[in-house]
Amino acid sequence: MTRFVSTLTLAFSMLNWTAANAQVQPPQHQPTAAELSRDETPAKAIMRTFEFQEYDVRSVAEAMPEDKWDFRPAPGMFKSEKPQFGPAEVRTFREQVKHVACANFAFAAELDGVKPPAGCDKNGPSPAHTKAELLTYLRDSFTALTKSLHAISVKNMFDPIEGPYAGPNTRLGLAEVCVWHNADHYGQMAIYLRLNGIVPPSSRNPPPKLQEKY
Repeated sequence: MTRFVSTLTLAFSMLNWTAANAQVQPPQHQPTAAELSRDETPAKAIMRTFEFQEYDVRSVAEAMPEDKWDFRPAPGMFKSEKPQFGPAEVRTFREQVKHVACANFAFAAELDGVKPPAGCDKNGPSPAHTKAELLTYLRDSFTALTKSLHAISVKNMFDPIEGPYAGPNTRLGLAEVCVWHNADHYGQMAIYLRLNGIVPPSSRNPPPKLQEKY
């Protein structure tokens, strides 16, 4: 019994020592408005919001189980409508992800002055279909668009941008569309998760980290 008590006491002592000596990460410094203004660029201002949109969209796509990727809210209720863009039927979750990825590549192409992929309002040309394929496609689209957004500067932000997606526009104007478009579809995709009893990662505490390989 004495040996058991001694062992238990040692175990508690080790736990207390570990807790007392554990390295605690200091809170990350949040710059003030004055600090931001001293080092501000158009690209930095855009990316402060766009980085959140990348997390929101990619994390909600990762969170949806693969057997729910063909989920479509209100199936068959809007077939008679004739919207200007996109299908009359509400998109499935799979179609939402594919549309966002295609659009990101299209916006990046227009910002870079090259021909964008066609038909992003109707799934686009990518053959990606499985969850892993589409998550990779989505991840790569954010990588491409992030690179294009980082190239926006004071000198070029009002350059004219032509193209079928949000054109005619300026470089800065198209960047605003990039942020809006991802936020818009995240709002839709988050509801898809909620309708299937899943809490979107952005609403969890703590939010899970994004995956980089699928």
